[in-house]
Amino acid sequence: MQIKQKSKAAHSSKRIGKMIGRAHQLIGIPYRWGGTSVSQGFDCSGLLVYLFRTEAGVHIPRTTTSMLQSNARTIARRDLKSGDAVFFRHNGGSRMKHVGLYIGGDRFIHAPRTGKTIRIDSLSNKYWGKSFLTAKRFH
Repeated sequence: MQIKQKSKAAHSSKRIGKMIGRAHQLIGIPYRWGGTSVSQGFDCSGLLVYLFRTEAGVHIPRTTTSMLQSNARTIARRDLKSGDAVFFRHNGGSRMKHVGLYIGGDRFIHAPRTGKTIRIDSLSNKYWGKSFLTAKRFH
């Protein structure tokens, strides 16, 4: 029984590594509202849907709100692991507006907004730190 658990954990870790590797390859792709592909560009949730589906074989909800409302396990900031979806409120307000992919080292990859491209930011950044809401583990 324990061998199966280790094998499952190793498989999950490999999928997360592929997903993060692919996310790094997408840095510089333009943000596009409603975008879900390399050719169209991505919005924040479209990027995560694409990465989870193509690299990990996991189907997650399409919108940021539906991701947040899903029954995926909620993760405290102190318990973040690579591959977790991190959610943000706009400028620390009450409206949930954004999602990114946690890549470890207090950093995440995301498609920020119109006029910007996919990039890496830090949860230690003043804006992202105060805007952090929660995280979900879909893997």
